Amino acid sequence: MPEYKVIFHIDELNKWKLLLGNVSNLINSMDNDKLYVEVLANSEAVKYYDASQDLNADINTMESLNKKSVKFVACNNALMAFDIKKDNIFDFIDIVPAGVVELVKKQSEGFVYIKP
Repeated sequence: MPEYKVIFHIDELNKWKLLLGNVSNLINSMDNDKLYVEVLANSEAVKYYDASQDLNADINTMESLNKKSVKFVACNNALMAFDIKKDNIFDFIDIVPAGVVELVKKQSEGFVYIKP
C-alpha cells in the first residue's frame, strides 16, 4: 500500500474554508492509502485556533479530521505576535516553535507542500 505525506500551509484567515475542504477531499479520496496529513497555521491564520475569538471557526470539521489522524499545528511565533494565549487554543492543536522551521523539516522528510 502506498504511503503519502502532505503538509498544508495556511497563513490567511480567509482561506480556512478552502483548506478544510481540500483536506477533507484528500482524506475522503485516499481512504485506502496510508496518509499522513498536517495542517500548519502561521501568520494571521493562527487566530482561527483561538477559542476566545469569534471567527466562526469550523471546529466540528477540524475535530473530525483530527480523529482521522490529521495533525493541526500552530506557529508559536505567530501566537506570540498576535498575543494569543496557549490556554485559548483548542485542545487538539500542537504548537511548534516556528512555522517556517516546521515546513523545512516536513519537506526534508518528504512531505508534499500544499498551500491553498
